[in-house]
Amino acid sequence: MSSAIPFIGPVMSVAAATSANEIGKFNQKVANRNAIIAEQEAAAQAKLTEFNIAKFNQSFEKFQSTTKVATLKSGVELSGTALKILQSNAEQAELQRDIIEYNGKVAEAKKLEEANFARIQGSLARAQGRQQAIGYLAGAGSSLLTMKQMGMFS
Repeated sequence: MSSAIPFIGPVMSVAAATSANEIGKFNQKVANRNAIIAEQEAAAQAKLTEFNIAKFNQSFEKFQSTTKVATLKSGVELSGTALKILQSNAEQAELQRDIIEYNGKVAEAKKLEEANFARIQGSLARAQGRQQAIGYLAGAGSSLLTMKQMGMFS
């Protein structure tokens, strides 16, 4: 039993190296899962943008129709100022669509960037786990070398 005691340190170092490596793998998996979620959120944002544009188009068409009917109902022809109002409304609507699309793309890009960052964090976590494992294994090797130099085993 007493001859096995010197080997406890190196054995524990090997166990710690295995644990560090597994922790690194686990943290990488978590980061990759976070990346997948962020990508799914980006896809959802793209669909939300499409929905918002469609909803805006529907509201705009209703507004434009109401304006047109009100103009005709008042006895004014669709020419001159009345036509300019409808044209201005259409131009403003196009601008609003562009703003909705731009904001949606910015939000989508932000989520994709979160996904990329999560993957980078995962790679870093994996590398840190490997580095810690190498450090523990180096410590075990150093202990064994010291024990050999002290003549503890032949």
